[in-house]
Amino acid sequence: MNILAIETSCDETGMALLHAEGGLRAPKLSVLMNLVASQIPIHRPFGGVVPNLAKREHLKNLPVLYRKMFGSGPRAARLWKKINLVTVTVGPGLEPALWTGIEFAKQLSREHKKMLVGANHLEGHLYSFLLPAEKKLITNHQSPIGHIFPAIALIVSGGHTALLRVESFSKWRRLGETRDDAAGEAFDKVARLLDLPYPGGPEIEKLANTGGPGAIFFPRPMLHEKNYDFSFSGLKTAVLYFMKENVDANKADVAASFQQAAIDVLVMKTMRAVRQYNAKSVILCGGVAANKKLRDDLRVAAKEIGVSFFAPQTAYNFDNAAMIGAAGYFTVLRKKIYRLSAQGTLDI
Repeated sequence: MNILAIETSCDETGMALLHAEGGLRAPKLSVLMNLVASQIPIHRPFGGVVPNLAKREHLKNLPVLYRKMFGSGPRAARLWKKINLVTVTVGPGLEPALWTGIEFAKQLSREHKKMLVGANHLEGHLYSFLLPAEKKLITNHQSPIGHIFPAIALIVSGGHTALLRVESFSKWRRLGETRDDAAGEAFDKVARLLDLPYPGGPEIEKLANTGGPGAIFFPRPMLHEKNYDFSFSGLKTAVLYFMKENVDANKADVAASFQQAAIDVLVMKTMRAVRQYNAKSVILCGGVAANKKLRDDLRVAAKEIGVSFFAPQTAYNFDNAAMIGAAGYFTVLRKKIYRLSAQGTLDI
């Protein structure tokens, strides 16, 4: 199956072409083209994403990406003959942004008479580890892809932090989620406290590389509670009070200590779930999963107890249409139907 995928959930405009085969038992995905138009320079002066600006930029970027992918005339016609499915993100995300992609996909579907399905952005993150990598990023992997279940999946991004028990490519159960700030949101807010530019996550990581992760003790919220929920607002507040009381503090030490506190919670709760549910593997995904320290700490923790670890190529952690193509493929296989309208709070 050849899939055209469109992603406009937040501030990245994405369009991708994928080939998918193998079904639910042995899925195999090939990325034929993956285009992303970033809006970071547009939103950086505001310290975060402005929904109406994001909508405006998506409206500008979608036709540009389409022309880059399809060209015109005979080339476009030949490419459309090979496409079997169009899929587009319907949520979660910023609704003004989501609508731009949905309407664009509807127009293409009508014009070229192709099947159109809505895709769940979070499911895209979950399946993103299946996207082909330029180099081997799956570490201490011991089992064929069809024998990795049950797995514990940690989805960690700017808007979501959740732990799932994944039974198969079509069945999972949420074990816990954030009660307030998602991990990525906490990274962005702490970055602002440190006068770092948006997006804050990569800037915190960069600064932390020159600091001491044990220089300052910050709390590990909910670490010892028996549930699998998360809370990062208290950690953010602890950094705020520390900065007020220590105006000359080394910012690199603050960044490194904050980052380590957040990562400790994510890793320890994930590994506790692995043990409790006798999981065979750990799946890490979402924008914050691009953080090298998080990837390394979780990989090492998984290796220590002999379970496989999966994480997508770094580029696929961030919002992109290739993962939406994967989500659309599995949506069809699962006979799942998402209505073709913007659903800002859609859950997994």
